[in-house]
Amino acid sequence: MKQPVFEFFPFDTIKGDEIDLLIERKVPGNVDKNYVPAYWYAINLSGTNLTIGTIDLRIGTNSRTYYGGNIGYSIDKKYRGNHYAAKACYLLKQVALAHGMHEIIITCNPDNIASNKTCIRLGAELLEVVDLPIDNDMYLEGEFQKCIYKWRISS
Repeated sequence: MKQPVFEFFPFDTIKGDEIDLLIERKVPGNVDKNYVPAYWYAINLSGTNLTIGTIDLRIGTNSRTYYGGNIGYSIDKKYRGNHYAAKACYLLKQVALAHGMHEIIITCNPDNIASNKTCIRLGAELLEVVDLPIDNDMYLEGEFQKCIYKWRISS
């Protein structure tokens, strides 16, 4: 049975007050690997070419997104402490909503204090701290636990 074609929407530039999200790539899903489609963005200081981090949004839910999250972000060390990860998540909300997503999973390592604080800042609910399955890619790379947060979003 042929998979339906996923439609990416034209969210190539998302402007904010302090940061902008600029699309780097749109990655189609891969049924064989259980990958969902994803948007990958550079996080730039507003109106500049200065990239200060990255953020991606994975569309859909499955066991991979439960453990790995629908959103992944990273802020360059020099720019941390300004809540740019949370601000980027808020900008991505419109993309998630356009795809009918009203709950987003965000995960992080228990010792990642900054990422845990970002989830709390967003108002996400901590569902559990879970041991990763031994066949999970992150486990195979040396990560063993994840904090699983659910962020309920609306327009």
